[in-house]
Amino acid sequence: MGKLVVHQNLVTKEKAPEIQSLCPFGAITYENDQLDISSACKMCKLCVKKSGGVVTYEEDVKKSVDKSLWTGVCVYVDHMEGAIHRVTYELLGKAKELAKVTGHPVYALMMGSAIGNSVEKLLHYGVDRVFVYDKPELKDFRIEPYTACFCDFIEKVKPSSILVGATNLGRQLAPRVAARQRAGLTADCTVLEMKENTDLVQIRPAFGGNIMAQIISPDTRPQFCTVRYKVFTEPAPTKEAQGEIVNMEIEEDKLTSAISVISTLDKPKDIDISEADVVVAVGRGAMSEALRNQAKELADLLGGVVACTRPLVEGNIMDAKHQIGLSGRTVKPKFMICLGISGAVQFAAGMKSSDCIVAINTDKSAPIFDVAHYAIVGDVSEILPRLIAKIKEGEANV
Repeated sequence: MGKLVVHQNLVTKEKAPEIQSLCPFGAITYENDQLDISSACKMCKLCVKKSGGVVTYEEDVKKSVDKSLWTGVCVYVDHMEGAIHRVTYELLGKAKELAKVTGHPVYALMMGSAIGNSVEKLLHYGVDRVFVYDKPELKDFRIEPYTACFCDFIEKVKPSSILVGATNLGRQLAPRVAARQRAGLTADCTVLEMKENTDLVQIRPAFGGNIMAQIISPDTRPQFCTVRYKVFTEPAPTKEAQGEIVNMEIEEDKLTSAISVISTLDKPKDIDISEADVVVAVGRGAMSEALRNQAKELADLLGGVVACTRPLVEGNIMDAKHQIGLSGRTVKPKFMICLGISGAVQFAAGMKSSDCIVAINTDKSAPIFDVAHYAIVGDVSEILPRLIAKIKEGEANV
């Protein structure tokens, strides 16, 4: 990017009106013997071409970064009182893939209090080094001390790329740390790729899922991104622990916070469609009460949960926590059946990684069939009762 520069020493009362008339958008003003360019400027650069040197265009000088000083792919370990969120393991598996391209090590960063046992678990997921901030002040999540530790780690270790789970905690922490480091952050990535020059290609849906944007940060380090749970595959842990645990120290005054945690309460357990092995998803074509009841019956028979598309949430028919898609949850069940769902890109982005997808729709050209493994063209109201009856019949014969 560049900017227009007005050389005021060349501006005269005679020249000013002439230069003002050059701008077709009326962005040039002359007051108090000063020629100014307002935000109405469209960068057409007519004033540059015809002002005789009064207005010039100057390119911004890009700040280059020595990429050789930044090594390693780091995963932030998201946990609650030592219980590690499974998105961390998924990201560790992806970090190993990315690190192979550049030959970089894989790091994990964990903060908390009395988390020794949890740290040991990470050594079974191919981590080269686990950096640990184990302090009493970090027992509860408070944004200031966690940010301070994160920045301290970056300044001391200089990781090239940092992957953070898009959990409630990660979505608070990652933007704050990225802003402190003057680095970019790409949220809710669905694909990550690594270039040999250590540039991280971060791909995510944009414009409501209508395009896939590829984002890189070639001039800044570290590179930050957040990834939703169930986007990547969780690797199997190794039997033998490998890697090194590095205990980090930080000045005590950096662990102070204006926030006091008075008490914590466990959130009542509810259905989490992201964790389900079987999902029965209901769309606009199966939103009647009768079909929804049959979908619930089918889910119960299969030991699964009922989910939905956005129209059912917007119509106050189902709760938002049951919604699949870019504005809902990402799921990756072993088996998924889609009832009356057209398959818009926003929905498909949240479920296309499922192991086995069966779709039922009257429209043989429905986009859902592009991601489904098995396609059934027909009326859900006719097929669903027969499917339920067959399953019951099979159970009765066992």
